[in-house]
Amino acid sequence: MGTMNWGIFWAFSLQNAIDAVPGESPLFVDYPGKKTPLAKEYLRVIPATGSGPTGKDDLLFQNLLAAEWAIYSFYQIGVESFTPSNFTRLGWPKSTYDRMVQIRDNEAGHVRIFQEQISNNSIKPGPCKYEYGFGGNPKSWLVLQTYLEVASMAFLTGLSNQADLNVSKSALMAIGQVESRHNAWSLIDVWNTSPFSGPSDTIYPYANQILDLTNNFIVSDSCPSENPVYPSPRQNLPQIEFYSNGTTARPGSDLQFAYKDPKNVPTFNDDKEYWAVFYHGVQKESVRYNPKENRVRIPPFDLDSGIIIVNIAEEKGAPTEDSVVAGPLIILEQPGILTKDISSV
Repeated sequence: MGTMNWGIFWAFSLQNAIDAVPGESPLFVDYPGKKTPLAKEYLRVIPATGSGPTGKDDLLFQNLLAAEWAIYSFYQIGVESFTPSNFTRLGWPKSTYDRMVQIRDNEAGHVRIFQEQISNNSIKPGPCKYEYGFGGNPKSWLVLQTYLEVASMAFLTGLSNQADLNVSKSALMAIGQVESRHNAWSLIDVWNTSPFSGPSDTIYPYANQILDLTNNFIVSDSCPSENPVYPSPRQNLPQIEFYSNGTTARPGSDLQFAYKDPKNVPTFNDDKEYWAVFYHGVQKESVRYNPKENRVRIPPFDLDSGIIIVNIAEEKGAPTEDSVVAGPLIILEQPGILTKDISSV
């Protein structure tokens, strides 16, 4: 009888998903089903219904919503692709799948929160089709999950600089707190490592450059035609990775860069100086970069936990967004077993 009652409860909840409120509805907390908790009305582009001035932070939340579609869809596909036994057979805790489902619920709630933050005078972007490359492999899915949660923290931190309204800054902080818990679960239960990155997560000032990395998961020409450019404004910078052979990718070690897309590489001027700018916690260090050698040494940061973010800039310290000519690259320092598994070739 108990199981039947829960089935009736969730069936009723899904039928009324259009009225579900993030922070109040259990659909965004602990709904256990494989079917999406989002009503179909929210799984599409929502056109502007007004003609007045746009909200002060509409652009910010349009960018965030487009990024959230990529993250939510990653979890939704994972929920649909796997079962609890896929993880327990490989030695992970019995709770792994359940936590994945709960995070999916949270991310669905983020979709709704961001949709509501965009005024009715602006379009609310819809989802694209995505390909994540984990190929049905639960370990590969968990590796990418860790990377996505870290990237989420990196762009949420930077986006606070773009917000005009205090309420928007508070919303970004509140969402960041939840993403931090998701990452802490991954570090503790999945990778059996410390969740502490030190006194500060890494600050990267140019959030749209981090957001642009999620375009790697979008299937070409699959986004709704009504969607605005993502992220806006978009620099479409050359993306960098590093050769994993011959490096530990830890502080003090050498990196040799590579470019992900041979058709999108920076043009270097022989008369200019270039810098590899490294961000770790609240620290920022610039290292002279010779494009012909294409090799730099990671500064010897005191901590080798959390993440390191690096870009290539034409000015020391990358003082402006336009001074960045390639990147950013996110180097995962924690857990150490994944340091070279992500963003390397």
